[in-house]
Formats: sequence, structure tokens, C-alpha cells
Amino acid sequence: MDMSALKPNDKKNLEIETSAGRYLRYPVKTHVVMAGDSLTELMDQYVKPYLEPDDMIFISEKIIAISQGRAFDIDEIKVSPLAKLLCKFVYKSPYGIGLGSPWTMELAIRDIGVPKILFAAFCSAVTKPFGKRGVFYKIVGDAGRAIDGPCDYTLPPYNHYAKLAPKDPDKVAAALRAHTGCKAVVVMDANDIGREILGVSSPDVDVELCKEIFRDNPLGQASQQTPIAIVRKNA
Repeated sequence: MDMSALKPNDKKNLEIETSAGRYLRYPVKTHVVMAGDSLTELMDQYVKPYLEPDDMIFISEKIIAISQGRAFDIDEIKVSPLAKLLCKFVYKSPYGIGLGSPWTMELAIRDIGVPKILFAAFCSAVTKPFGKRGVFYKIVGDAGRAIDGPCDYTLPPYNHYAKLAPKDPDKVAAALRAHTGCKAVVVMDANDIGREILGVSSPDVDVELCKEIFRDNPLGQASQQTPIAIVRKNA
């Protein structure tokens, strides 16, 4: 199969060496995904023409959340005083705003609930003087870690949006695997400093291997428009 149209992103490698051998990560460019877009149609149009049965599909959690209508223009988010207060104490990474904005913190409060958010904030405040970081995100879990907000490098119009984590990522992954007939589907939350697996199409997917395969984030984080990768073992 001719894969020449799927070229690596700038300063990224097509191939990576892992503990299980070499893998190819083919970035798949799509249109700008909007609320209501069908993920199965996305697979039909952009992925299936290149897919082989033993391939895996890695898909960005962001486009799943967007397609589910879980991304919101920040002008439409009414921010509470609690969100304005708590966001001031959240570490702001250069690779994603996380819950460090009033809009994303407000979404976290709505989605995760006030009690858990306050408990996480308390534990973070208590442990921070001892040099422990990341306690807040550890308590709120994937639902909190995957919330993100507007950043300069994000593709418009989502440079003015805040988004929640995708709903039922395991179910989405399983449905896409059934639709495409591939080996596995993995829902990724990746940036240049870390990877989280939010969903897998079946329990037998090797999560640690998936993190290895994506340790250099071959899809990028900006205008590449490649929210999907076809992952193939390089025999």
C-alpha cells in the first residue's frame, strides 16, 4: 500500500524504536473537526484508504470531545467566583493551559463537582510546601487532566475554546475498531512532555507500549491538522 502521502510532521520522526520493536506512525491530516462531525465518516474518508488489518489507530482525545459537543467558546462560559479563585493556584504549563484558566476551571467544577475539586485543591495546598507537584491533577484524574483551554498555538477556532475530556472514550475506541476492522484503537492525550491513554478498544491493549510509541508526540500540537495516526509494526 502506498503510504507516501502520509508524511511525518516537521521535526518529527516517522519511525520509533520501542521495547517491542520498531513502529511507524503515519500522521493523518483531516479537515477541522467540528461539533456533530461523525468519527466513523472521518475514518472512512481519511484513514481506511491506508489501513491494514494489523494496524492500530491512535486518535487525539480532543477531536472526540469536539465531535461530542464538549468544546465551548470561552465567551459562552459563565465563570463562577470559585473558578476564578482556584485557577490562580494551578501550575500553567507552556504545553497546555490545563485548569490554569477561569474557563477550564469552571468546566472542571461543572463536570467533576465542587467537593472533589475542593478536596484536590486542599491536598495540593498542603503538599506543595514539601515540593510535591501534580497532586491536584492526580486526584481529579483523567477527567480533569484532559480539560484544556485556549492557547496561541491551537488551530482556530479552538484557540478561543475550552474543552472537556471526551465522554466514554473506551466505548468510542471500541466502536471505531469495529467500524474499521483494525487491530486496536487508542484515544490519546499527548503533548511534548507527556502522554495519557484515555481510552482503548479492548482491555488487552498494551497501554505502556502505546505510551512508548507516542513518547515524542508525532502528531504535534499546533497547525499540523493531524489528529489521527496509523501505527504499524515495522517488520
